[in-house]
Amino acid sequence: MTTKPTTPESNDDDLSPLLSEPFAQAWASPAPGLPGRMGERLGERLQRSLKAEQGMVTVRRRKAQVDALAEGVHQRWLYRASAGRALRPGEPQAASVIELEAGASLALPAGGAREFLVMRGSVEVGGEVLGLRDFLLLPAGSTPHLVSRDGAHVFVREGEGAVERTLVRDQEAGWPEFAPGIRRRVLWAGGGQAALLYRADPGANVPNHSHGHDEECLMVQGELFLDDLLLQTGDYQLAPAGTGHRITETDTGVILYAHGDLDLQFC
Repeated sequence: MTTKPTTPESNDDDLSPLLSEPFAQAWASPAPGLPGRMGERLGERLQRSLKAEQGMVTVRRRKAQVDALAEGVHQRWLYRASAGRALRPGEPQAASVIELEAGASLALPAGGAREFLVMRGSVEVGGEVLGLRDFLLLPAGSTPHLVSRDGAHVFVREGEGAVERTLVRDQEAGWPEFAPGIRRRVLWAGGGQAALLYRADPGANVPNHSHGHDEECLMVQGELFLDDLLLQTGDYQLAPAGTGHRITETDTGVILYAHGDLDLQFC
C-alpha cells in the first residue's frame, strides 16, 4: 500500500521546473534592456546545467514515494535500479529511508549487502543497537530484524557483493582531515569505491571532479550546492559513473553520506 502526505508542504523551493521547457527557451532568449550578451550567457549556463544533470537522479525528501511496510513502519524510496540490466559500477540496487515509530519493528528479507546509517533516533538491527550516525554493513544474504523503542529514521542501501560485517560508531570514529574545511570518515572501502561521511564547514567546497563509480549523496544535515542544485536535509542525488560535478559547496556547513569513489577524480 502506498501512502501520501496529507498536509501540503509550504515554502516549496524546488526550482527545477524553471530549468525545463517551456521556461528554458524563455531564459535562453536575450532579455530586453540587458547589456551585451547577458541574456544569452544566462541561457547558455542553464543549458549546461540541464545537460550536466541528464541521467542524474535527484529526490527531495518531501516528494519521495512512501510505502507502508508494517504497523508504524514506512519506507521513503530514494532509488531503485531498473530490472533487467546490469548495474553500473557502484550503482545500488535500492536506497531508501525506513521510518519506524516508537515500538515498531520490521523483518527484512534476504537480499544484497546492506548499509544502515541512523539519521534520527536509535534502532536495533540484528541485535546491534545503533544510535545517531552509527553505521552498520551486513553481507549479502542477511535477514536483519529492525526494532526501535523510541522511533528512528534509518537510511538503508542495498548493493552487490559479499562483504564482511562492519560496524562504525559515531562517538568512536572521529573526523580525519580530508581538505581545507572538510573532514571525512571512511565507513567502508573496497574495489576503489567507499561509503563515506563528510563533514564540511560553512564556505567549504570541493573542486571540479568526475565519477568513476556512481556517486550517491544523502544530506544528513545542512545544505549543499551540487552545481546549480541546492540539496537540503533528507534530499538525495545519484550521479552515474562518467558524470561529474563542477560545483560542490556549502554555505551552511553540512554532514552528508556519500557512496562512490574512494579517491575523487579531480578535473
